[in-house]
Amino acid sequence: MKRILIVLAVGMMIFTLSACETMKGLGKDVEDAGEWVQKKAN
Repeated sequence: MKRILIVLAVGMMIFTLSACETMKGLGKDVEDAGEWVQKKAN
């Protein structure tokens, strides 16, 4: 049982670290979209 929990915990840590890079890219895409909307509004 402990072994399964350790494997799950390590898996979650790896997933979290990989998601950080993904969220960074998503934030950049959202920022670009916001700038496009501002240009169209002017």
